[in-house]
Amino acid sequence: MKDLIDKFSSYNIFNYLLPGVLFAALGDRLTSYSLLIDDIVVGVFIYYFIGLVISRIGSLFLEPLLKWLKIVNFAPYSDFLKAASSDNKIELLSEANNMYRTLSSVFICLAVLKFIEFLERTYPSISSYTSIIFILLLALLFVFSYRKQSNYISLIISCAIQSKAVSNDQDKEET
Repeated sequence: MKDLIDKFSSYNIFNYLLPGVLFAALGDRLTSYSLLIDDIVVGVFIYYFIGLVISRIGSLFLEPLLKWLKIVNFAPYSDFLKAASSDNKIELLSEANNMYRTLSSVFICLAVLKFIEFLERTYPSISSYTSIIFILLLALLFVFSYRKQSNYISLIISCAIQSKAVSNDQDKEET
């Protein structure tokens, strides 16, 4: 168990576990759904997963919405990589930035949960479909998360190759 805890980075704690615990605790208090887990080991995994789902919702939906509304803007990724290599605080600031996005997503997801509770009370027949809809939405969420992550990896590779090519060109010019 200690090895597992040692592998948790601050990113995992503040972007997955904390939001998952917060969502479960607030959801338990604000809705009729029981989201708290008595078994601490199982709870850590469940809360981590809840936080992961909430983080992906923030990444796939909230972030593009905020960009579209021009509430946030991002520097090109190649500029981020250059800046991060010269200033290690940028990685920490980026991690905090992701945490704020995820915490924003926590409160939006709580509002959605409260709305689902309202719908189930107003239209009891919906309750029989909630589980299958939830499972399908989770599957779609992770398919799109996989796609976004694959594109992100491709971008990193492109930037690295481009950076290496520029470096090689500069080496040739110097000789």
